[in-house]
Amino acid sequence: MSILDLFDSGFRKRNQSHFAAIVRVAMSDGIITEEERAFLHRLAAKLHISEADYKKILKDYKSHEINPPTSYDVRLERLYDLARMVYADHNLGEKQTALLERLGIGLGFSTGNVGYVVDKALKLVHAGVDRDNFIDEIKKMNR
Repeated sequence: MSILDLFDSGFRKRNQSHFAAIVRVAMSDGIITEEERAFLHRLAAKLHISEADYKKILKDYKSHEINPPTSYDVRLERLYDLARMVYADHNLGEKQTALLERLGIGLGFSTGNVGYVVDKALKLVHAGVDRDNFIDEIKKMNR
């Protein structure tokens, strides 16, 4: 096995675990709504999850370990990507904040401050900031 295959395999496994964790959050109320299903489908495409893996993860999401990123910067990068996707999904309307809060908790943000972080994240995405400025602004928000 080449080093490229090892890297690709690790990347794919990490994306699958990340996707499974988000499916677990979506299933926390026992159902996946049509809006959540559409969001998951777009997220799977962004994470390069194959159709076969997508179906397998939806069916057996609990078999994947939840490994929220330990690095704060990586959590912020994932939050940035998710906020952009949630914000871009105009079909969610008022549900976008609640969905992003659930995803934020799944990423490891505390329940005490996830509302503030999500509010700031959505405002930054609405303003069109890039990833680096997003991360910088979220880090500065508690100062």
